[in-house]
Amino acid sequence: MAKKIINLLILLPLGVVLIVFCVANRQSVTLAFNPFRPDDQVLAVSAPFFVFLFIALISGMLIGSAATWFSQGKHRKRARTEAKEAIRWQGEADRHRTRAEDIAGQLPAR
Repeated sequence: MAKKIINLLILLPLGVVLIVFCVANRQSVTLAFNPFRPDDQVLAVSAPFFVFLFIALISGMLIGSAATWFSQGKHRKRARTEAKEAIRWQGEADRHRTRAEDIAGQLPAR
């Protein structure tokens, strides 16, 4: 319930801001990819300004996510190694426990 309220308090204002942002920046602009001849229509794209801003935002988020994922690879590898080692030690502890119970079962009762 609290998660739904928090999501509502965050996502509703964010949605309103994005809608206002899109309405305010709906003028058509041309993005030219040819710096020597900006009037060349082959390497130019026309779209509303907010489209270019959203593309820049999304590509920045993807590039940042990829950089974070690659930089944290050593931590994920270490976690996998330690998890395998923990499983190995748990198995060894179980074998020792079973052996101790077998030895205790073989001792004569007092």
